[in-house]
Amino acid sequence: MSQHFPSGDGSAIVADLVAVIVANREYLSEIDGAIGDGDHGINMAKGFAHCGRALEWRELDLAGALDELTLSLMEGIGGSMGPLYGSLFIGMANEVRDRQQIDIATFARLLRGGLTSLQDITEAGVGDKCLMDTLIPAVEAFEQAHVAGASFQEALERMKSAASQGRDSTRDLVARIGRASRLGERSLGVLDAGAVSCCLILTRLADSISPRLL
Repeated sequence: MSQHFPSGDGSAIVADLVAVIVANREYLSEIDGAIGDGDHGINMAKGFAHCGRALEWRELDLAGALDELTLSLMEGIGGSMGPLYGSLFIGMANEVRDRQQIDIATFARLLRGGLTSLQDITEAGVGDKCLMDTLIPAVEAFEQAHVAGASFQEALERMKSAASQGRDSTRDLVARIGRASRLGERSLGVLDAGAVSCCLILTRLADSISPRLL
């Protein structure tokens, strides 16, 4: 039987995502302050912390926990990041509704579903110096690992590696979307805060799932 993890661990998995964003609140705002408003960490931590409180003492499956995260981000974050991350997480949730166990094929659909949902509201892509520089390579790396016959664990590692490389690539990019795009060449040499937060989320997601694989 292929490796899988129980969807019933959803609250605990999403709580891990909350913890990593809240812990990196100052770091994310510091990065954002170089070419943006400096509030990315503040806003992200606010939304994720709200979700953390909503999940306390509740044992939701993964879809239910991601629904709570979506609601918290849509309602609690100002600017563009609430709708962007909300779309990502609701797209993920829709792929695992009523699933008791999540195997590598289902998780690949979860990742692609999140990306597709996000692409429904933004035309941003790789090279725009944004969270897509992290997300798209990470999703593709997981899918390619799955198609190549890699184990769930190995596919998660490849996703993490691609996410990190995508994050780091934004340092050498000129911003083409958002407020940072007004800086032109001055946006070079700095990481994009959205790419960093996306990498934190995907990495913690992988690290939360790995010890749960059966």
